[in-house]
Amino acid sequence: MDAQSRGRGDQIDPADQWVLNPNTGEYELRLTPSAAQSPVSGARGSTPPTGAGGRTAGPRKAAPRNGAPRNAAAQTAAAREGATRTDVPPQRRRRGAPEEPPPGRRGGRRPVQRKPKKAKKALMWTGGTMAFVLVGVGAAGYFYLQHLEGNVTTTDVGSAGASNFSKDEAFSVLIIGTDKRTGKGNEGYGDKGSSGHADTTILLHVAEDRSNATALSIPRDLIVDIPDCPTKLEDGSEKVVPGLRGVRFNRSLGEDGRDPGCTMRTVKENTGIQVDHFMMADFNAVKTLTTAVEGVDVCVEKPVNDKESKLVLPAGESTVEGEQALAFVRTRKSFGNSGDLDRIKVQQQFLGSLMRKMSSSDTLTSPSKLLKLAEAATEALTVDKAIGSVGTLKDIALELKKVPTKNIAFATVPVKDNPAETVKATVVLDESKAPQVFDMIKNDVSFTEVKERKKKEKDAEAARLKGSKAPASEVRVRVLNGGAVTGSAQKTLQYLQVEEGVTKSENGGNAPAALARTTLEYAPDQADQARRLAGIMGLSGSALKPGESVTNSQGVPAMTLTLGRDFKGAGVKLDAPVEAADVEKSTADKVKCAS
Repeated sequence: MDAQSRGRGDQIDPADQWVLNPNTGEYELRLTPSAAQSPVSGARGSTPPTGAGGRTAGPRKAAPRNGAPRNAAAQTAAAREGATRTDVPPQRRRRGAPEEPPPGRRGGRRPVQRKPKKAKKALMWTGGTMAFVLVGVGAAGYFYLQHLEGNVTTTDVGSAGASNFSKDEAFSVLIIGTDKRTGKGNEGYGDKGSSGHADTTILLHVAEDRSNATALSIPRDLIVDIPDCPTKLEDGSEKVVPGLRGVRFNRSLGEDGRDPGCTMRTVKENTGIQVDHFMMADFNAVKTLTTAVEGVDVCVEKPVNDKESKLVLPAGESTVEGEQALAFVRTRKSFGNSGDLDRIKVQQQFLGSLMRKMSSSDTLTSPSKLLKLAEAATEALTVDKAIGSVGTLKDIALELKKVPTKNIAFATVPVKDNPAETVKATVVLDESKAPQVFDMIKNDVSFTEVKERKKKEKDAEAARLKGSKAPASEVRVRVLNGGAVTGSAQKTLQYLQVEEGVTKSENGGNAPAALARTTLEYAPDQADQARRLAGIMGLSGSALKPGESVTNSQGVPAMTLTLGRDFKGAGVKLDAPVEAADVEKSTADKVKCAS
């Protein structure tokens, strides 16, 4: 689209065209440059020119209250001055700040604004997805959506991920940060010859009931087996990249043409966790996203002057954005033992702060910030085709915002550092802890609210299962496989008939669709049978679905037991307790200082 159609003609920022409709309490996008602006949009401070690294080149001046565009000559001069800056700019201190607005902050008194009837709260720390919640209705909103759609880059990962995004199930998104050097100002970063290795990888799992989420960091130096990876080439043909054994995890992307689907398959191979989707970004993403929200608050226990990353920070709290934010997440030598594991902790603290900033009222009620966030997010991301539309990315954002920040846990795959049997600077799985962590994620167990959640589940189950139970010999059920290991339906049938006396059961084959959790559907007059089978299988109250019966092979009504991906095996009760793993973790609502 040309500058005019994108709302940038005559140096007009699209963000300045979002105005508050007093009749609806909602922001609306008006793309016509000549359209009159409301006092609300016209009174905001204008966006300053930027220097190297995305930092402001000078103090911002409040825009005229009549909403007039900024002075072009002043912009040009300021931009020219900022263009001479090539070093990492100094930070903005929070403590001991003067009463007057510091450089880069809005000056003057803010006009009174009416709050929208419904706050557009969303959670978009995973690379910007919550910004899509801002898109308005009507023709203007539609055309802007089309523009955002063109920003997103997609990759076909085939069977490595899910074919679509479901709002009714648990989902896992692999967030991949590459060390690819493309983008202005990134020539000196990362591996010069890299085609984009998996430098920073986080597996984000969101529970089916949206009560919790886990962001599990996977060390780039973790020794893993990389499976054979079918990849789609540009000409539409398919190539299988041979697998590797006992190599670093970061080689699962980029090398020999491995795409994000290979990284997804590698995660599944080594953790047993099915990855549904991926989001990938390079160095530019950190710079553009942090600039869009006007900086992220960070904290360090001691002063930092890192010669490699060029990060300079005083002890205590600071605000970083653009080039300096990238330097913060890349720094290793100044934290912990200068290794990648300690850098991961710093990155987790940074992401928690970014989450808090993006979900703050200061961001969510600002059309200017939200529009910049939407632009930055869509331009920075590469995603799988199943979530490649802006509408689907918006849906993911809306599901993420349902999770309380106190129940979003950051953890790292449990590992043993520099074991004797591997080369220096590598880590291997801690087999005494890692399987428990993987099981927690697969079973939607929260790392933060385990005890409280178990109590609620038991209470709900007791209420649901209260009542008489039919004899096992009277239970009629068809067993379907809806995502469990192949052969699970037949093995379960044998177990029910031989071990539990549920002789009126039969194998119904595969379910129409895969399910995350095992369910039992029954008719009202089958409640007694359902309670008996629930006790045998270890089904929770939430797994029981009142509905309709089916006609079995004998021509009589029967219940339907569908084995989901959470099925643990014939004879293993689904409610077997899963305790919280003993791993170091943090949560998105807490402020921590890097050390």
